[in-house]
Amino acid sequence: MRRDYFTLEVENINWVEANGTPRKPTVLIDFEGPSSTLRERLSGPDGDLLDADETDVTFRLQASIDDPDATGVVSVTNRTTGDFILELNQEAADVLRFIKAARAYGTETDDTEGRYHVDIAINGDHVVSYEKATFLIYNSEGNLLRQHSLIPSGVEL
Repeated sequence: MRRDYFTLEVENINWVEANGTPRKPTVLIDFEGPSSTLRERLSGPDGDLLDADETDVTFRLQASIDDPDATGVVSVTNRTTGDFILELNQEAADVLRFIKAARAYGTETDDTEGRYHVDIAINGDHVVSYEKATFLIYNSEGNLLRQHSLIPSGVEL
């Protein structure tokens, strides 16, 4: 699947900078391509859609994190197989802003279901939603950037 088949929008992140009421940050990913391909990747061996705990969300930088124009690749992967479910290009500053909001949401609320929400659609039709607490950031060499990642306390990687 081509990365340009995906669009990514975020919601509920501006409250952090405005000192507003905490709202769970949300990532909306829409795939505009052949639905069977993505549905197959979103499904486990039994044909059922993967649950949130069967997926991981990561961001792999393509340049230094200090570069104001840095971009990278947002990925959702199958935790069991390690296979990519989807990948799309995104600006690093936007991803880091989202993680800041998710971190603040987790700090300022007692929401135990997750720090952010992922909604995946195919051609505008909702397919699956995930409540997530972890979002890992890697540099261009593949090393985990713990200080920039969203890692819940008590989780050891």
